[in-house]
Amino acid sequence: MPAPTPGTLAPQGCFIASTFRLQFFLTLSDFMSQQFCVIAPDVKLGRDVVIYNFVNLYGCEIGDGTKIGSFVEIQKGARVGRNCKVSSHSFICEGVTIEDGVFIGHGVIFINDKYPRATVAGGALQTDADWEVVPTTVKRGASIGSGATILCGLTIGEGALVGAGAVVINDVPAGVAVAGNPARVLTSNEK
Repeated sequence: MPAPTPGTLAPQGCFIASTFRLQFFLTLSDFMSQQFCVIAPDVKLGRDVVIYNFVNLYGCEIGDGTKIGSFVEIQKGARVGRNCKVSSHSFICEGVTIEDGVFIGHGVIFINDKYPRATVAGGALQTDADWEVVPTTVKRGASIGSGATILCGLTIGEGALVGAGAVVINDVPAGVAVAGNPARVLTSNEK
């Protein structure tokens, strides 16, 4: 069976990596039964995307050469650029755009709702109509350390560095390093 054309929807399969970094092409049902992954048919995968075990992808776009670690979820409407690395246990929600060459450490969490609630005033569960997705952008070449939490409506600038465990509540300027809770500018990261 031939691999899907890169840059198109891949309802019959995707590229995966074994622990030996070999790439295989499998049907989606084979992939899910052997790797315990869920990759919806509306996911758009670029060339040479590597996806490890226990991943949940739906309605998102992943650029060429990107690696997605184990236990990652990427929701509908999220975009991950080319040559990125998304480490294990990270959550990239709807409304997040990650540009090319970005590093996402282990356990990074993005937030897309400023005022999250389970129910509306009358007690009924919220629906999509009851809240607004607030977008976040991570610019080219930025790095986000393990365990960081990125609140919504922010831009992390080109080449910026977010320290491990940081809670980012404001925009991060290009080329600087931030850390802490709340994240504060530590130093310029220019080379």
